[in-house]
Amino acid sequence: KTFRIAMYPWFAIAHITPFIHMANKLAQRGHKISFFLPAKTLGKVEAFNLYPDLITFIPIIVPHVEGLPVGAETTNDPHFVFFDFTCWMPALTRKLGIKSVLYCIISSGTIGYILSPARKILERGLTGLDLLKPPKGFPSSSIKLRMYEAQGLAAGTKMDYGSGISFAERHLRSFSDCDAIAFKTCKEIEGPYCEYIGNQFEKPMLYAGPVVPEPQKMELEERWKIGPKLGLNKDQSQELVLGLELTGLPFLSALSEGFQERVNGRGFIYRGWIPQQLILRHISVGCFVTHCVSGSLAEAMVNDCQLVLVPHVGDQIINARLMAGDLRIGVEVEKGEEDGLFTKDDVNKVVKALMDDDSELGKEIRANHAKWKEFLLAQAIENSYMNDFVINLNTLV
Repeated sequence: KTFRIAMYPWFAIAHITPFIHMANKLAQRGHKISFFLPAKTLGKVEAFNLYPDLITFIPIIVPHVEGLPVGAETTNDPHFVFFDFTCWMPALTRKLGIKSVLYCIISSGTIGYILSPARKILERGLTGLDLLKPPKGFPSSSIKLRMYEAQGLAAGTKMDYGSGISFAERHLRSFSDCDAIAFKTCKEIEGPYCEYIGNQFEKPMLYAGPVVPEPQKMELEERWKIGPKLGLNKDQSQELVLGLELTGLPFLSALSEGFQERVNGRGFIYRGWIPQQLILRHISVGCFVTHCVSGSLAEAMVNDCQLVLVPHVGDQIINARLMAGDLRIGVEVEKGEEDGLFTKDDVNKVVKALMDDDSELGKEIRANHAKWKEFLLAQAIENSYMNDFVINLNTLV
């Protein structure tokens, strides 16, 4: 059976992109997708639609007032709506007899550790002290937070995301009210965390598998990929670039300007967005310094570049611990225990350890990375997960 699926991701490129990758995988199997996105974003993502006969982009002109403009409508009643941050979606789809699937692009380790119902956040709130230890029943993991990290994550759950609704409430309502939860991951990588979340929210758990994006066929300079907005402050950006300079290795940086003269001939600094997927798979790129958003990590895992982890805020922190601890496929740059700051020497130390052929740490990380890359790129693995995903959708209707 083929399905009609509507996709309504949070209107940010870092959310829209993984939804497009998922749409391509479903369309490859004959399913039809109506994909809602902001009208001004359409031109930036059209090139990534590999099945235009099956995936229809429906542009929405985001109004300055509440409500949608006349004319924004879908072509058929869908069987499912995939959403992630629009917590009001399940109540709407339920009235229409449509199943809602929360397709979460944040790692299951992050969701389970911070937003588990066992923490009773909406009743008691969440403090930094709470996050220094995992919630009741959480799987054994390498997640360990410093106090400043825990305090920042706790404060983030209280931030307003819309009129009168917090970040935590948005997520908890989405997880509690949906008909099923789906993660872009595999049992082999995040199985214990996904099972924990499914049990906590008492929802069916669907594994989409690696959802590896198809290799881009355009030339490196022809298309530009938009990346996430979160970044370092000026001082830490300078320390990062100075640390790269200390390595003596050639580098490309997408950070702010100001270092061109001193790194002339070895470093290139681009102020703006870069075509990351194409750059990471280029033969000359041996190391990737990343702030650890899920999309960037997924692209890096299926390429040969080694991972230097520099998390900044939010889920990036837990992503880094899982990559460096659970999977052992990257090394996190050391930061101050109290202020969370790193120095150029900290950056230089990690890059050199990963790039040195004789480094024991580098050998271990490279071997683990190669193992997971081979697993994630295995066509049989992806096909198996996507086929099972569709079978599990069948059980919901």
